Amino acid sequence: MYLVKTPWWLRMIYSGYTWRMPSTEKTIYLSFDDGPHEIATPFVLDTLKQYNAKASFFCIGKNVRLHPEIYQRILQEGHAVGNHTENHLNGWHTPNNEYLNNIQQAEEVIQSNLFRPPYGRIKRSQAKALNKQIIMWDVLSGDFDPTLTPEACLAYCIKHTEAGSIVVFHDSAKAFPKMKYALPKMLDYFTHQGFQFKAL
Repeated sequence: MYLVKTPWWLRMIYSGYTWRMPSTEKTIYLSFDDGPHEIATPFVLDTLKQYNAKASFFCIGKNVRLHPEIYQRILQEGHAVGNHTENHLNGWHTPNNEYLNNIQQAEEVIQSNLFRPPYGRIKRSQAKALNKQIIMWDVLSGDFDPTLTPEACLAYCIKHTEAGSIVVFHDSAKAFPKMKYALPKMLDYFTHQGFQFKAL
């Protein structure tokens, strides 16, 4: 079970994390988790370029090591990067030392002060020990959900995204079929509504 739109009360409880950005202008903050991936990430980069859009990529250390040339392309094209651990660990189920060491391992190849916990799960004690800005989201596309159609994924994004939203997609094999459908259509829809897409 997951929430497409993060409720205000959850954002209040964990107010030290970044859930959305100021909504003073028509800007959306797309983010992509779990890459780089050899097929999904180049598709995302090509699509973003078509719309002159910037985004933020929360990368897994082991995937950066596998695809350093794709990681370099993300940087060269002006997108932001963030640490998403070395091995996609769930903070709730991982001892603090192991979790923090895993983040440190990813930091060898991902130089960034941005961090997104895999699954959005991090203990307060882990967050306190991190000297990073913890980036969450207020719209979860559901592109990873096998029960969701690509059309429903797009509909969720359009319905719940607003100025200042941080939206999560995944540049991964599992999410690719839905993301490939929803991302270009979302970019097209909001571009025509006068929105711009920026990196965090």
